[in-house]
Amino acid sequence: MASEISTSSPPARVAVLVPLALPEPYDYAVPPDLVLAPGDYVVVPLGAQQLIGVVWGAGTDAVERKRLKSVIERLDAPPMPEALRRFVDWVAGYTLAPRGSVLRLAIRAPGALEPPRSRIACRLTDIRPSRMTPARQRVVATAGDGFARSIRELAQEAGVSDGVVRGLVEAGTLAPFEMPAEAPFSLPDAETRGMALGPDQAEAAAALVAAVAADAFSATLLDGVTGSGKTEVYFEAVAEALRRGRQVLILLPEIALTQQFLDRFEQRFGCRPAEWHSDLSTRERARVWRGVAEGRARVVVGARSALFLPFAELGLIIVDEEHESAFKQEDGVAYHARDMAVVRASLGAFPIVLSSATPSLETVVNADQGRYRRLRLEARHGVAEMPQIEAIDMRRDPPERGHWLSPRLVIEMRRALEAGEQAMLFLNRRGYAPLTLCRTCGHRFECPQCSSWLVEHRFRRELACHHCGYTAPVPTSCPACGEEDALVACGPGVERIAEEVATLFPEARAAIVSSDNLRGPAAHRAVFAAIEAREIDIIVGTQIVAKGHHFPWLTLVGVVDADLGLENGDLRAAERTFQLLQQVAGRAGRAERPGRVLLQTWMPEHGVMRALCSGDRDAFLAREAQARERVHLPPFGRLVGVVVASADAELARRTAREMARQVPRTEAVSVLGPAPAPMALLRGRTRLRFLVKAGRNVNVQAFMKAWLGEMKLPGAVRVSVDIDPYSFM
Repeated sequence: MASEISTSSPPARVAVLVPLALPEPYDYAVPPDLVLAPGDYVVVPLGAQQLIGVVWGAGTDAVERKRLKSVIERLDAPPMPEALRRFVDWVAGYTLAPRGSVLRLAIRAPGALEPPRSRIACRLTDIRPSRMTPARQRVVATAGDGFARSIRELAQEAGVSDGVVRGLVEAGTLAPFEMPAEAPFSLPDAETRGMALGPDQAEAAAALVAAVAADAFSATLLDGVTGSGKTEVYFEAVAEALRRGRQVLILLPEIALTQQFLDRFEQRFGCRPAEWHSDLSTRERARVWRGVAEGRARVVVGARSALFLPFAELGLIIVDEEHESAFKQEDGVAYHARDMAVVRASLGAFPIVLSSATPSLETVVNADQGRYRRLRLEARHGVAEMPQIEAIDMRRDPPERGHWLSPRLVIEMRRALEAGEQAMLFLNRRGYAPLTLCRTCGHRFECPQCSSWLVEHRFRRELACHHCGYTAPVPTSCPACGEEDALVACGPGVERIAEEVATLFPEARAAIVSSDNLRGPAAHRAVFAAIEAREIDIIVGTQIVAKGHHFPWLTLVGVVDADLGLENGDLRAAERTFQLLQQVAGRAGRAERPGRVLLQTWMPEHGVMRALCSGDRDAFLAREAQARERVHLPPFGRLVGVVVASADAELARRTAREMARQVPRTEAVSVLGPAPAPMALLRGRTRLRFLVKAGRNVNVQAFMKAWLGEMKLPGAVRVSVDIDPYSFM
C-alpha cells in the first residue's frame, strides 16, 4: 500500500490507483485549492483519458513535481474505507492480479460517485381533459392509486407513449413535482420476533449473537441438515448486528436463491434488504452502492461481487451455501468469495458465519483443526424428517428403450401424484440433448470456437454452445453428407425428460426449471410461486432447484443421472456430486409429509451413492480428506492453475514451451505441463495448461512471481493465473 499522507500539512502529491490492469498507483500533483485524504475518489488524467481513481496514500519522490499531472477534481462521495483499501491490496497480493483490476471490482457502479439528481414525478389531480381517449383513460386509471411516478414509469405501466402522459400534464390532469433523487432504504426492525426456535437452534443462535457482541473477528461454520432452520438461526445474529448499529452482508451463490430469501427476510425484519447482483439496472446499482457507502443500506443480500462494496460500518458477513462453486470467480480476477469473505472479516475485526448443509472439505478441515468454530443442527425443524434416499440400480431396472426414467421411478411418481403431492426430476444438463449426430455418416455437431459438442435446444430449434454462447439453427440435413432426416439427438437434457413426462403423465402440470427457461429474478419468482401454490405437479429442473427452496408438497425427488458429476475427473468430482445430490434430496419432505429420493445410477456401489443412501456424510468426508492428504492435494496442499491462450495455436504452444524452460528449480514445488487443457479450444483461442503443486506452507505467490514476473510474453498471448483453482477445464 502507498505510504500514509501526513496530516501536518496538505500533500503536494498523492498516489492514485485507477481501475485498470496496473499493479501500482500513479503519482499526481495536488492543486493548491484541493485538500485530499486517503480513500478520496478523484478524477485524474491518464494519457488522453480522464479516469476515476482512489487516493491510495502519499506520493513518492520518484518523479519531479513539475513533471506530474494534476488531480482534476475530488468527487463528492464518502471516501473508500481503509478496511476496503487494505482488502483490495490483500486480494491483489493473494491472487497475483493487478491492484487496479481488483479496484475495478470495488467501483463498478457508474453514476454512484456523482450526487444523485432529483426526479420529476406526477400525481393525479381533479382536472380532466375535454377529450378523454382510451389511452388517456388508462393513464388516469393507473395514476388513480395515488402513487407518484415519473412520466416514463407512468407511460410504461399504462401501456402508452410518453407523449400521452405529457399531454395530460399540459391539460392539468397530472401535476408535476420534484421528488427526492432516489427511493430511501427501509430500515430492518431488529426487534421483530422471529420464528420460535427449538433447543438446538436457540443454542446455536445464542452462540452467534455472542460472537457479534464480542466485536472481534471469529469464523463459525453453521453446519445443519437441509430444513434445520439455519437461516432463522443466523437471522438472530443479523438482528444483533443491527441493534449494535452495524451493517450486514449476506452472500448467496445465485440470483435464483434471492427471491425466496428476500421474502423470508421481509417476514422476519419487516422490509426487504438491499440487493446486489448482475440483474440490477445501472440506476439501482448506483443507488445501492451509494446507500452502502453512506450507511443508509443496513443489510445487503448479494452475489460474490457484493464483497467489494464500500460498507461504512460492516459488522457481520454471512456466506450462505458456503460450499457452492458459484462463489468462485473464474474470469478476470480469480478469487473465491467465501475465502475472501473470511479475509475481509479478519481485516475488519468482526465475525463471519459460513452456513451449509454440505460444507466444503476446506471448511470442515478448518473446523476440525480449530480455526473455525462449529455449530451443528442435526435435525429438521418442527415435525419434518429427513427423506429416505435409495439407489435404483439401472443395470437391473433399466428404462424402456428410448426412455430415460426407470419403471420404479415412474411408479413412485404416479403414487405421489395420486396422493395429491408433487414430484421433482433432477438432471443437471440443460437443453434437449447434449449431442447431435448423423446416423448415416457419424458427423457430430461441434462448436466452431470451442472443444465442445453443441447442445440441442428443441423448443428454441437451435444448437448452442454453453461455453461461448455460439448458436445455430438445427439443420434439416447433415452438413457433412447431405442426408435428409438422419440427425439423431443423443442423451437426455431436461427438455427431453420433460417430453417423456408429458407422454407418461399427460394430465400432470409440468414445468422446466432451468436457466434457459428462466431469465431474471421475476421469472424465477413466478415459477417458484406457482410451485408453492401447487399449480405445478412435476418439476423438471437443473441445479437451480437444488438448494434454498421450500416446497411443502414436494415429497418425491428422482435424480435421472446420479453419476453425471462423477464423469468430471477433477479432484473435487466426488465431493461436488455428493453436495449437489444431498442438496437436491433435501427438497423432499420438508413439511408434514415424508419424503423419498430415488437415485438412478449405474454405480450403486460407488462411495458417493453409498454415503447418500446411508446418510453418513461425515464418514464420506473423512475418506475424502484421507485420500487428498495422502497425495498433498487441497486442503492439505496448494495448487495453482496457469492457462496459456492465443488465437494463434502455434504461438500458444511455442510460448508454453518457453515458459516450461524457465520454471525455477526447487524441490518444494512441482510444475506439471504444459498440456492441452481439457477445453483445448475456447472462444476461438487454443489453450494449454500448467498445474503447479506445492506443500501447504509453501508461498506459491512468491514462486509464481519468480517464474512469470520478468517473462516477456507476446502481445497475442494471454496467460491467466488461478491461485487455488476450482475448475480444471
